[in-house]
Amino acid sequence: MTKAIRTIGTAAMVAALTLTGGCTTLRSHQGYIIDADLVNSVQPGVDNRASVLQTLGKPSFASQFDTGNWYYVARDSRNLAYLNPKPKSQLTLKITFNDQGVVQGITRTGLDRVASISPYDKTTPTLGRKRTFFEELFGNIGTVGAPGSGGAGRGGGDDSQP
Repeated sequence: MTKAIRTIGTAAMVAALTLTGGCTTLRSHQGYIIDADLVNSVQPGVDNRASVLQTLGKPSFASQFDTGNWYYVARDSRNLAYLNPKPKSQLTLKITFNDQGVVQGITRTGLDRVASISPYDKTTPTLGRKRTFFEELFGNIGTVGAPGSGGAGRGGGDDSQP
């Protein structure tokens, strides 16, 4: 009898460990891998676009409207099972170039600049008449070809002549 209890206890413990294994925190890194020595070696007024490209590599993205900024973004996130990941740390390195392509400034920002956006409801408010699903689906039945609806009617000619 004690062997059966021991076997059931072991099976229950294995099942509990298996279930709690699914609750571990998942860690992920996205973007640029920061090397502090390389980042600190870039000097304003000394380096240019080519030397920054050779030292740090291709930027995560460049500014769309002003060709003077390069951005290197690194983010560490954590999430539990199927939940949305939450950023735990982020470093954004902004390198600004002048018109000659020489580094003008380096700015570092962190998680304080991350915007959290929560959409308002799941529908977009619209102006005008609200129609149900079935009104949208069957709303045009009978209107095709009806007089005054712009349809073909009786051949598309003048309705006053027989």
